[in-house]
Amino acid sequence: MLRKANVAIALSLTLQALPQQSSAQVTSVPDAATNNNVENAAQLSGVTVSATRTLRKVDDVPSSVSVITDQTIQKEGARNLKEAFRTELDVTVPTGPTRFGEGGAPTGRGGQEGVNIRGLGGNQVLMLVDGIRIPNGFTFGPFSTGRGEFLDIDGLKSVEILRGPASTQYGSDGLAGAVTFQTLNPNDLLKQGQSVGGFARVGYASIDQAGSGTLALAGKNEKWQAMVLGSYRQGHETSNKASNDDKTTERTLPNPVDYNNRYLLGKVILSIDTDQQLGLTVESQRRTQKTNVFSARAPAPLRPRSTTDLITQDVIERDRVSLEHRYNNLNAAWIQSAETRLYWQDAQVNQYATEQRNRSPERIRDNTFRTQVVGLATQFQTNLTGWVNQRLSYGLDLSQSNLSALRDGTFPPYGSKFPSKPFPDTTYTLGGAFLQSEIELGAVSVIPGVRFDRYAIDPSAKGYGNTALASLSGQAVTPRIGAVWRLASGFSPYAQLARGFRAPTPEQVNNGFANLASGYTSIGNSTLKPEYADSLEIGFRGQSHGLRYSVAGFENRYQNFISQEVIGGGGRPSNPTVYQYVNLTNAKIQGLVAQLEVKLGQRWTVQTGAAYLKGDSQIDGVSTPINSVQPFKALLGLQYDAGEWGGQATVLYSAAKDPSRITPGRTSQFASPDYTVLDLGVYWKPVPNLTFNANINNVLDTKYWRWSDVSGLTENSRIADAYTASGRTVQVSMRYDF
Repeated sequence: MLRKANVAIALSLTLQALPQQSSAQVTSVPDAATNNNVENAAQLSGVTVSATRTLRKVDDVPSSVSVITDQTIQKEGARNLKEAFRTELDVTVPTGPTRFGEGGAPTGRGGQEGVNIRGLGGNQVLMLVDGIRIPNGFTFGPFSTGRGEFLDIDGLKSVEILRGPASTQYGSDGLAGAVTFQTLNPNDLLKQGQSVGGFARVGYASIDQAGSGTLALAGKNEKWQAMVLGSYRQGHETSNKASNDDKTTERTLPNPVDYNNRYLLGKVILSIDTDQQLGLTVESQRRTQKTNVFSARAPAPLRPRSTTDLITQDVIERDRVSLEHRYNNLNAAWIQSAETRLYWQDAQVNQYATEQRNRSPERIRDNTFRTQVVGLATQFQTNLTGWVNQRLSYGLDLSQSNLSALRDGTFPPYGSKFPSKPFPDTTYTLGGAFLQSEIELGAVSVIPGVRFDRYAIDPSAKGYGNTALASLSGQAVTPRIGAVWRLASGFSPYAQLARGFRAPTPEQVNNGFANLASGYTSIGNSTLKPEYADSLEIGFRGQSHGLRYSVAGFENRYQNFISQEVIGGGGRPSNPTVYQYVNLTNAKIQGLVAQLEVKLGQRWTVQTGAAYLKGDSQIDGVSTPINSVQPFKALLGLQYDAGEWGGQATVLYSAAKDPSRITPGRTSQFASPDYTVLDLGVYWKPVPNLTFNANINNVLDTKYWRWSDVSGLTENSRIADAYTASGRTVQVSMRYDF
């Protein structure tokens, strides 16, 4: 019943992913995950893995997915996630200027704070590298870690951005969506017929005066594949459109920064037989940044204990080792595909600061946040026939993280001591089991799925003092169902209903800190509930005669948002204000996103699109706008590709932020004005193995503010120019493939 039918089903599912346009952006499963036929199909067609955890054509999933390849990243000269996502209309990467203080707000210290998808970001967006979670961001007083800084873009093969709840596929955290990163594999570095190959690339970016270099080498024989890639980048502060060079709090030019980033990626793959492969991956990143925070210096006349100098040294580290086993046999009786991944990851952020003060001793702050995780992930696929043809996917995800944080230094605030922990060392366990069916009913694909997750937070009292600790555990069921109807040639409507959840995190459950001099303290909450999302997306897409288009409308409803709120106290040392994380906010975000691509002949392509989002939250029946929702955006792009050379021009427009769509506060907030930015880029291949790229961003040297970077700035701030985006900048690179 299964054996012959299995081949037919597998071929039909693969053929749906065959190319309609060979220029489509693509991703593919790793070499060790699949056979060469599927790999080749993935290289030729626009396909996604993140939407269903199986290989499907982007146009054949009931959700919105963007796929960005390494070729696109190189062509556009992107240095980081913020630049790689700059043409995504409903996705942003918030980054503030480096204007943090030793004991004040952490503005800009976390770098790339995370990814915002359709109005929600931070830890409410799941981020995965080769199926392994990027550590959560963490903020405590002046300490702040950014999730985007745990990545190096030079080692990536592709990036997929999945909009909408992703918990059915991946479990906790994917409330707003998921961003999955796939690193390069040995076969990606080898041309057909090569047994040894690789590339060398050098580049320069004027935006931060950064030079970079990457060298990659790969080889293979009948049994083995191996590769090693190393990259190094060194630069300075990111430029803006300000002019005040004062070395005090009045400064609007960027504070001086010196940074370097080192990255190493190694892979070895053994073909055990024609059906099985065993792979080992080693990845290591080190980023150091020194900042001379002129903007923390107090202007004359100096008050006692006011800051006269602040220098910081931040170090970000991430290491991981993963072992993977892959099995593929279309003729197998029950399980045609299986994948098992065992992994270990250690990520740490250390932020060190020395502060000189007027008529006071030097203060030192030495803060560390660390996440160590071990995990196991399995996934199986079975093709079935009967009255319907379907592909079943099912598996388990298990991980156990050890989280810790330490505050140290000299002269702690009154009422506290050093060293101390903002939350206890905690073991954080996540486990989930999922089942999905891809049912093919002629022109209709129906994809139901369901997942069960359980989480547990187990704190340790060691080194944490006498504060009462709380353990917390819970579970969640997250169903999803979607359908795509290929109604006519070039027209496919689709719809999806999905639920997402995010478990409480250790620092929210057990949060204990006191600053009695400032009259406040924080306490934990052992009764926190998970955050939930319910999403409906309806749209249609298609392609015909060089025309591709898509329109998506969505409504996401969120419940039990976790927020740190005041629950008591009077703000005095004898009666401090008490803060606690509580389930409080419900929210709704709606939007409409439309995109169009037209090929004019063989060489010209026109792209355009627009996105409108609106979001509100409700607290005690009072509705307020959600600040993290971006204003209306539109894009127009033109590309020319002649093979040996080509270029592109992109115009991005953002509407002004409507003041009525900003969360009310004690003071009015700065509303970013509208802006239009023109970017240009060219490439040239004088010989097949050599490629030059050059990009001029913000060609017209426009002064503008991104709303994602200025949210929370006061309306009449004298330092608003410090938050401006960069003016005209140039990026050049050269790559040689051998």
